[in-house]
Formats: sequence, structure tokens, C-alpha cells
Amino acid sequence: MEIQSCVKITTEWDIVAARQLGRNVARELGFGTVDQARITTAISELARNIYLYAGHGQICIEKLFEGGKKGVRIIALDEGPGINDIRKVMEDGYSTSGGLGAGLPGVKRLMDEFNVESTPGDGTDIQAIKWIR
Repeated sequence: MEIQSCVKITTEWDIVAARQLGRNVARELGFGTVDQARITTAISELARNIYLYAGHGQICIEKLFEGGKKGVRIIALDEGPGINDIRKVMEDGYSTSGGLGAGLPGVKRLMDEFNVESTPGDGTDIQAIKWIR
């Protein structure tokens, strides 16, 4: 494992930078174009959540090499207000911003592994992994 790079999320342009970083790393690892799009979509959702709900945080992209498998881990970290009810935000259609409510459940569907840890008042740590098939 190696941390490839992190992008601080404070503006909407940082979301674009995080997406581009993720696409580049996915391409370097050998992901096909469909999985590159899945990865960049997941990054976009996670970065947008940081921007909208926490105000600032970071997206880190990590290359994974485990047991002959290659993959990418997306880490979304913030020190925002945290998530009071993780189960509720993982329901399709739930939105606090008036959006479609596809954010975190959508990220979970796009990726192979997904984990969210959050402490109200302390922030959120979301990790999602995609493996090359």
C-alpha cells in the first residue's frame, strides 16, 4: 500500500482536482474506462459531501497491492459535524440537501468495499475500495 496523494477539499474546484487524480491513478493501475468512471463518480460524491456538509476535508487516493490483486482505496476524511444516523444516510432517497439521495448508497454500489465511521461533532472517515477484475 502507498498513499498516492491527497487533495484538500475547500472549494468546488477541489472536487474536480480529486476526480482527476482518481482517474489518473485508476488508469495507471490498469482499470478499464467503465471502472475509471465508477471510481471518479464515487470520488465526486464523497468530495461533494465534504464540501457541502463539512466545509473542508480531504480525499486521499491509495494504490493497493494485496495477494496478486491490484486496486484503489478512496479515503474521504473531514472534521465536520459528523453523521448522526449512518443507517439513515445509507437509505436510498434520503437527502438533507434536497438532492436525489443517491450519494453514499450510490458510492457503496459503485465500489467493491465500503466503510463509513463517523462521530457526531468530530467528523467522518469513509473508505471505499475498487479492485481490478
